[in-house]
Amino acid sequence: MPKRTPSNYIIFPLDVPSVKEAGKYIDLLAGRVGMFKVGLELFIEAGPSVVRRIVAAGGQVFLDLKLHDIPATVGRAMARAADLGVSLATVHCGESLRMLEAAVAGADGKVAVLGVTVLTSVTTEDLRSAGFRSELSLDMEALVLHRANLARQAGCAGVVCSPLEVEGIKKKLGRGFLAVTPGVRPSWEAVAGDDQQRVATPASAVAAGADYLVIGRPIRDADDPAAAAAKIADEIAGAIP
Repeated sequence: MPKRTPSNYIIFPLDVPSVKEAGKYIDLLAGRVGMFKVGLELFIEAGPSVVRRIVAAGGQVFLDLKLHDIPATVGRAMARAADLGVSLATVHCGESLRMLEAAVAGADGKVAVLGVTVLTSVTTEDLRSAGFRSELSLDMEALVLHRANLARQAGCAGVVCSPLEVEGIKKKLGRGFLAVTPGVRPSWEAVAGDDQQRVATPASAVAAGADYLVIGRPIRDADDPAAAAAKIADEIAGAIP
């Protein structure tokens, strides 16, 4: 397999409220990032049309809807996502093995299914308050690894996790099991009011084994988003194994 380019590691989240605003970033960043992420806000506003807009522009799509429902519903929803031509799609790991298996079956090999382990905004106190046993609420990595292993058993292509858990996942589940990491902040950027708790720099995340980095605000809020994406790619370049 040819060596990946540094920019290919970057997933830019289109966390904007309209297709018009999303289109601005698609035009600015096409070819400068590896993939565009479409999440709940934009998908509820625009639906499948925004996915088709990205695909028509030659971009790849990470559809991050974090499906979580009864297995039959999740399977049917994933089948519809697969029909859109997206590259990656998410399902929560916080339920049953059957739900994850239904997502993989619905994907039918057309889209890589990622299990969402523990959101990067979640803290150990959040887990304790939610009723998790102390051995899991106090050991975030143990919970993430447990859920990642469940996703692997179900046939998922990989997981979404914080960059702090990537190394353990790769060691336990293999280099071919994808790790997609939000909570990535470039070394030159401090984000005020950040709701991410478990974070790392792009270089350290890639060095740990991350396959894709979800990087939003440092690019979106820059005076020149394309230049910011290029600067992050430069930071990644020195860490590619």
